[in-house]
Amino acid sequence: MARKGAILLRYDTILFDADETLLDFHRSEREAIDEALRSFEIHGNEEMLLTYSEINQSLWKKLERGEIEKKVLFYRRFELFLERYGIVADPHELAACYMTLLAKKGYLLEGAEALCRRLMGKARLYIVTNGTEFIQRGRYAVSGIEDYFEEVFISDVVGAEKPSVKFFDYVARRIPDFSRERTLIVGDSLTSDMQGGVNFGIDTCWYNPKGKDCSDALAGKLTHVAGSFDEIYDFIVLGERK
Repeated sequence: MARKGAILLRYDTILFDADETLLDFHRSEREAIDEALRSFEIHGNEEMLLTYSEINQSLWKKLERGEIEKKVLFYRRFELFLERYGIVADPHELAACYMTLLAKKGYLLEGAEALCRRLMGKARLYIVTNGTEFIQRGRYAVSGIEDYFEEVFISDVVGAEKPSVKFFDYVARRIPDFSRERTLIVGDSLTSDMQGGVNFGIDTCWYNPKGKDCSDALAGKLTHVAGSFDEIYDFIVLGERK
């Protein structure tokens, strides 16, 4: 007989993406690039910060598609940025400065900590993220959500990027009693989180607070779309047993 008041869940294992799902990457990136530029006596403005972000995002998409190596991405984004504005500086030194600063910035999106707190103890929570180990661990450590998660899986350690099946194989082997049928991935990225979940055969919850359109490639393939953290929680938690 079911225990009265017990929580009934669709899943017992939740894989959370980090950036722009739980962590405010845009704020971290903006502050880090602004401080890095100033340390090189480069006076950035709003347009320059947006341009860097666009260059960075385009190169990470290439990385997901296997079109560029991560070690090249780290300095190539600054080469392109400096070329765009005709600025003379060493892109390798600028890249190192930026990454050191970024590792110290672990801001949470509003409501992220509350969602983790509500789910803790009900399901096993893990973070699955693309990125550099020292940066992601640094940001995670200062974010204040370490106690909610059993482990953090970072592509830099895994040796593969989401959406690669190799990434998810690695994760599955390290989660005790892993079950595809009882696992959900929650993330904001269609190309890495959602495509990765579809590729690996686990259910997907697209965190889409801005109401973006789904890509043609994933249309009809996503398990759930949530516009808020409350909607994510409500999808995972079916209700209480009477």
